[in-house]
Amino acid sequence: MYDKNKGFEYEKIAEKYLLDKNYIIEKTNFTCRLGEIDIIARKDGILHFIEVKGRKNTDYGYPREAVTLIKQKKIIKVAKYYFMLAGSDDFPCQFDVIEIIMDVKIINHIENAF
Repeated sequence: MYDKNKGFEYEKIAEKYLLDKNYIIEKTNFTCRLGEIDIIARKDGILHFIEVKGRKNTDYGYPREAVTLIKQKKIIKVAKYYFMLAGSDDFPCQFDVIEIIMDVKIINHIENAF
């Protein structure tokens, strides 16, 4: 069962991680009728669309495994909508996943995940 509070906690951990790595957070929880992107951040002229996944442990697999092809396609559609709202789509971007595993205190930033 999905716990919205846990998801929020994982996103806050990811935000702090990104800020510590000198990313500029542009938006969190960008939502439209097509879906949601957890974090939109910028670093070195690249816009990062970031999906955050976390778990207490890996008993049921790694968090990154929950970013399925269907989820990836949805995130890409939301990113296109974000660019449409911004009036530009010629900005370099990439799609990242940040996975958090709480019991071993691991934050794994997978850049260009898809």
